[in-house]
Amino acid sequence: MAGDRELFPRPTGREIGAIRQFLSTELIGGTALFLAVASALVISNSPIRSVYTSITHFEIGYGAFRLDVKTWAADGLLAIFFALAGLELRREMTYGDLRNPRRAALPIIAALCGMAGPAVIYSLINRSDPIALHAWVIPTSTDLAFCLTILGIAGSRIPTALRAFLLTLAITDDIAAIILIAIFYSQTIKWRYLIPSLIVLAAYALLQRKGFTSGWLALPLGICAWALMQQSGVHATVAGVLIGLLTNPHGDRRGASAVERFERILSPISALISVPFFAFVTIGIAISSRDLELLAHDKITSSIVVSRLFGKVIGIVGGAWLISKITRAELSPNLSWWDVTAIGILGGIGFSVSLLVAVVSLGGHPDRLMAAESGILFSGIISALLAIVTLQLRNRWYRRLEPTN
Repeated sequence: MAGDRELFPRPTGREIGAIRQFLSTELIGGTALFLAVASALVISNSPIRSVYTSITHFEIGYGAFRLDVKTWAADGLLAIFFALAGLELRREMTYGDLRNPRRAALPIIAALCGMAGPAVIYSLINRSDPIALHAWVIPTSTDLAFCLTILGIAGSRIPTALRAFLLTLAITDDIAAIILIAIFYSQTIKWRYLIPSLIVLAAYALLQRKGFTSGWLALPLGICAWALMQQSGVHATVAGVLIGLLTNPHGDRRGASAVERFERILSPISALISVPFFAFVTIGIAISSRDLELLAHDKITSSIVVSRLFGKVIGIVGGAWLISKITRAELSPNLSWWDVTAIGILGGIGFSVSLLVAVVSLGGHPDRLMAAESGILFSGIISALLAIVTLQLRNRWYRRLEPTN
C-alpha cells in the first residue's frame, strides 16, 4: 500500500504511454501558440495593424450565424479545444488518475484551490468596481500547451509523476473554467434552442453507449448540438466539452476506443489550429507606454498579474499540502515541495481560456477589455520567466543526483 501513501505516485505503463503521446502534441502546440501570440503582437505594433483589425472584425456566415472572425474563433474553434478537454477527462476517469478517488483528489483539489486563490485575490482588489469584479474568472485558468512547452524545454528532468499531475490539474482546470463560463457568462437562456441541443447530446450519448462510435456519425451530431447551443444563450463551448465527456471510452473490435480515435484526430487540430488562431485574433494588443503604465495603475491589469503570480502558487501548493495532511501521504523520496512550487508557478500561465473569459465578460467595455488582455499577457510572460528559472534550478538538483559513469 506504499503507493497509496505517496503524494505523487509513479503512473502505470499505460498511463505513461498516454502521457508521452499527449505531451508530444502539446509541446508542438505550445510552440505554435507562442508563435501565434508573438505574431499578433508584432503585427499589432506595426504599420499594418489596420489589416489585422480588418481581419479580426471580418464577418463570415449567414443569418444568425453571421459572425466576425474573432467570435467564430471563440465560439467555434475553442469548442474543438474543449471537446478535446472533455475527451481527456473521460479517458482519465476510465484509465488514468481520476478512476481512483484517492489519487484523483490531489489534482482536483489542487486545481480548485489553484483557481480559488487567484479568484479571491482578484475579487478583493476589485471589490469596489462591479464591472471589473464581473471578470473574476479571468486569472483562474491555466494554459496547458504553454506550460508543457516550458516544462519540456526547462524542466527535462522533472519526474513523470509531476508531469502527470500537471496534465490532470490543467484538464480539471479547463473543465471547471467552462462550468464557470456556463454559469456566470451565459446570456438569457432560450429554451427553444437549449432543449433540442440537450436532446441531440442525449442521442449522441445513447449511440455511443450502444457502440455506434463512427466519426462520420459523431461529427454531424456534434455540429448540430453546437449550433443549437450557440443560439441558446449558453456559451457554445459547453457543447464541445459535453460531446467529449459523453464519448465511449471503451475499446471496440478494432482495439481503439472512440475517445482514443477522436483524440488522435482532434489533438493536432486543437493544438495547431484552434488555440493558436484564437490567440492570434484575440491577443493583438498595441503595446505603448500607456499599456506599460496600465500595469502599475489600472486595477484590472495589476490585479490579474498579482492574482496569477501569488494566487496560483498559494492555491496549488496549498491544495497539495492540504491533501498530504488529510491523507497522511508523503512526497516520494525523489521529490521536493520545490517541484510542486515550480508546477504552481507554471500554473500562472494562461492565455486561451483567460482571453475567452475576458471577451465574454468585458466585451462591452473596450478599454477594460484591453486592460484585461494586457494583464493576461504580462502575467503570462512573468510567470513563464519565473517558471523557467525555478525549473532550471530543479534540473541542476536532479542532475547532481544522477550517477556519474
